[in-house]
Amino acid sequence: MDSSIFDVEGPVQAEVFVLSLQSGQPMLTGPCGPAPWYLEIAADEDPMTVVSAAIRRVIGEPVVVHSTSWRRDRTAVILSFVAVLDSGTASAMPSTPVARADLARGGATAAPTAVAVGQVIEHGLRHLAWLVNDDPVVADRLTSDWRALLAHYAPQPFLHL
Repeated sequence: MDSSIFDVEGPVQAEVFVLSLQSGQPMLTGPCGPAPWYLEIAADEDPMTVVSAAIRRVIGEPVVVHSTSWRRDRTAVILSFVAVLDSGTASAMPSTPVARADLARGGATAAPTAVAVGQVIEHGLRHLAWLVNDDPVVADRLTSDWRALLAHYAPQPFLHL
């Protein structure tokens, strides 16, 4: 594929949601506390390489790092990542429980007008739920406790009822 076909003008940021599992509960944590961690991505850098290296340098070895979505926000293109840490690595950082959230919905050809942090995390966890059933590398890396939790994030009708 010719890389000049798709070119992003302007800043690109990685939005990293660092997650761990504590007593069966997903927790949001990280070097910014229980909040997204934003990293600048230079035009010549690979976002996955930047995110994975930053996690290793600042926190420790991640279990899984995966890009789950993108959007325009914060005057940049935002690439959202879920980074799963083992509970021991994450225990030293402030954290907060992750609650279920309704997904942000747009039109058939339009993005949502607003996207909340909880909705991005929900989307990321649903994405991991799909990967754990479709990607043997991700399934192998996540513990049985993570796989059990993610079973509740599998696509299902009438989730709101």
